[in-house]
Amino acid sequence: MYNRIVLVGRLTRDPELRHTPSGKAVATFRLAVDRGTTNAQGERQADFIDVVVWERQAELVSQYLTKGRLVLVEGRLEMRQYDAQDGTRRTVYEVRANTVKFLDRGNGSEVGAAGGGATGGADDLPFGNDFDPGDDDVPF
Repeated sequence: MYNRIVLVGRLTRDPELRHTPSGKAVATFRLAVDRGTTNAQGERQADFIDVVVWERQAELVSQYLTKGRLVLVEGRLEMRQYDAQDGTRRTVYEVRANTVKFLDRGNGSEVGAAGGGATGGADDLPFGNDFDPGDDDVPF
């Protein structure tokens, strides 16, 4: 069996860092990933995908990434189930990241990576880098 996923997208909000009772760091964030298509009104379409990062990489993601930053995530798709407060059974799909590469520069920092070296900047990508992180809405 093979379970591998690679995504390039922008954070929809700042990462949230937590620690397990045993002290392991875990960060979560959501990526907006452009589908490359438009709807009937001509608007770009996107998927919003939850990402989970563990341990040292979680700390780096939390420290250096903010809403609007462009990243590449490599990992695997995982499913988990839980019982909600209203008694219903819920299913959640999320990407457990092995590598998070920072693809653009944020607030004067250099291109870097958590868990691996970045291979290039946003100029190397097939789409532009015209997102204003001050916007309240994701650009697509």
